[in-house]
Amino acid sequence: MAAAAGLVFALLVIFQMSSSVSALSSNYYEQTCPKLESAVTNAVKKAMMNDKTVPAALLRMQFHDCFIRGCDASVLLASKGKNKAEKDGPPNISLHAFYVIDNAKKAVEALCPGVVSCADILALAARDAVALSGGPTWDVPKGRKDGRISKASETRQLPAPTFNISQLQQSFSQRGLSLKDLVALSGGHTLGFSHCSSFQNRIHSFNATLDVDPTLNPSFGSSLRSVCPAHNKVKNAGATMDSSTTTFDNVYYKLLLQGNSLFSSDQALLSTRETKALVSKFASSQEMFEKAFVKSMIKMSSISGGQEIRLDCKVVR
Repeated sequence: MAAAAGLVFALLVIFQMSSSVSALSSNYYEQTCPKLESAVTNAVKKAMMNDKTVPAALLRMQFHDCFIRGCDASVLLASKGKNKAEKDGPPNISLHAFYVIDNAKKAVEALCPGVVSCADILALAARDAVALSGGPTWDVPKGRKDGRISKASETRQLPAPTFNISQLQQSFSQRGLSLKDLVALSGGHTLGFSHCSSFQNRIHSFNATLDVDPTLNPSFGSSLRSVCPAHNKVKNAGATMDSSTTTFDNVYYKLLLQGNSLFSSDQALLSTRETKALVSKFASSQEMFEKAFVKSMIKMSSISGGQEIRLDCKVVR
């Protein structure tokens, strides 16, 4: 009897997840908020004029939101009282540009009050971040709801830059994402910057016998060690994710094949035949990369989450 009840519950959860995903539609706000997308795009454009790191920040924010409790904008909630929110969890301390979503939300609320979720605004902003950096654009399915729960402790579920391929595969498959999605979404590392702490494990005390990860290009490893010494005291020291850090392109994959990637989790993509073949394919064709990236972004951003529309992205009513 208990087993049957458990099965019914599991099926109910699956049904709820699939039904909320299938409820998403690219024309969800066509009647209720027709100027939504231009309002979000304008907020992203305005922020980018003053800060070139905004696109990378928004893309990372969307990823970190969707991997915890689904795409429910819980990453935007502020800590309150004794509850420490996701944005204050260790992997999210370096997240920034929350003000872009706040500004977009204010503009959207002025157009159509209480209609559009913060989760949809974040999904649109992440798309605009890619498109305005020279990458592809796509129709974002909309209709997400905002969540009420945000716990810093749950950010431990985020895939870490030190993960190997089996850890990455497990993390992605738990969220209905494939190895191809893993390789395609890793291409988001074409934008942005990393602090030393995320790749320190590859350039100092790599293992009992080697100081530096032998899969790193030696000259690249040396340059990283000079920027990030063993007892680094410079708070903002680090390196750009690739050589064209503000342009969305396939350079990340080309550098990866040359041993010039930052994270262990990047290098891990070369450790299986299937993932290495995808890296090579995306390195040789920006078009194939962009097509796969768009497909995987739509899939990831459709992971179901919340239950309501927040009027302020930072607080629950």
